[in-house]
Amino acid sequence: MLTLDQYVVGQKTERFGHYEMTREDVLDFARRFDPQPFHLHDEAAKANPIFGKLSASGWHTASATMRMIVDYDAKYGGHSIGGAGLDELKWLRPVYPGDVLSAENEVLEARRSQSRPEIGTVKIRTTTFNQNGEPVMTMVANIIVATKA
Repeated sequence: MLTLDQYVVGQKTERFGHYEMTREDVLDFARRFDPQPFHLHDEAAKANPIFGKLSASGWHTASATMRMIVDYDAKYGGHSIGGAGLDELKWLRPVYPGDVLSAENEVLEARRSQSRPEIGTVKIRTTTFNQNGEPVMTMVANIIVATKA
């Protein structure tokens, strides 16, 4: 497990993850969690001037990104022992059925807790990309990590 001292401000991961946004998954997620017409119905999506066709919920994109992060962390030793929230979440462009997502992380800040020296907080910007290398989402998360193994 990575500890606080292993996070260097400016450090970026290689692009990781592979999440295909299928039509079935887009519809299922929308039905369950974000039942807006442009996520559920082709005609409503076509009439929407932003999307023009069926699109995934931004929350689906965020959930897919989280899955890629957890899978990446499991493969490379993991790092988070908890979360302290998001400072930012931006959906930059629509994600459509058939898009294949990947992500990368950049360390923005790493600091030891004043009140609990056994933990620290790392601020990480995650950028999610589509198959064309275009950013579709960014988020800045504050994760809690151990200061020593």
